[in-house]
Amino acid sequence: MSILDQFRLDGKTALVTGCKRGIGMGMAVALAEAGADIIGVSATLEADGSNVGNAVEAAGRKFTGYACDFSDRATLNAFIEQLRTDGHKPDILINNAGTIARAPAAEHPDEMWDQVIEVNLSAQFVLSREIGRDMVARGSGKIIFTASLLTFQGGINVPGYSASKGGIGQLTMALANEWAGKGVNVNAIAPGYIATDNTEALRNDKARYQAILERIPAGRWGTPEDFAGPAVFLASAASDYMNGAILTVDGGWMGR
Repeated sequence: MSILDQFRLDGKTALVTGCKRGIGMGMAVALAEAGADIIGVSATLEADGSNVGNAVEAAGRKFTGYACDFSDRATLNAFIEQLRTDGHKPDILINNAGTIARAPAAEHPDEMWDQVIEVNLSAQFVLSREIGRDMVARGSGKIIFTASLLTFQGGINVPGYSASKGGIGQLTMALANEWAGKGVNVNAIAPGYIATDNTEALRNDKARYQAILERIPAGRWGTPEDFAGPAVFLASAASDYMNGAILTVDGGWMGR
């Protein structure tokens, strides 16, 4: 197989959570352009006619959309059961669904903490466990988590988010330790400061926005399109010897 052929995803099916917009949409479209059919799921994703679905289909691939509230365990379990009923067997799982809640630690209510941990960490473990079990049985599969700079750093006013993303880093390595020898690659992508809904509050704070920008060696905030290459790489045969890695896509932030 030539090196470029190793990046092809023809005949593969990828389940991408949090794909309605932003980084998730960027990764879903990239995987489709590399040849994969896409199962997309977000809290309010339309079954037909979504922007991500249209983009996937424009790339010549099949798109199947589901809505799922990842903060509700019963709803998540029902979604997993529906996937099985519909006969889907993903070769690739992109765990990108996430949320963020901002409040100083001393004023951070239980409800805010619980929701962020459930969406960002617990739901991702449950989905990975269920999809991963089938991958292990088949002897092949790719699981990719969306981590964060706050997998490595503490952040400010986002204790739940920081805790959840630290947990994602550990979960990536824990699953890789168990499944690498069974043909399933588990890795993560840690985005830097990206222009998406999650960072809108930071970008609207002109002083904070400028301070962040001045620290990024690349001299710009990232975009969802910056995740196309990393996602395809980790989803493809080109990364078959990568296990438990956290790939930073941050414009050089962590090296500063």
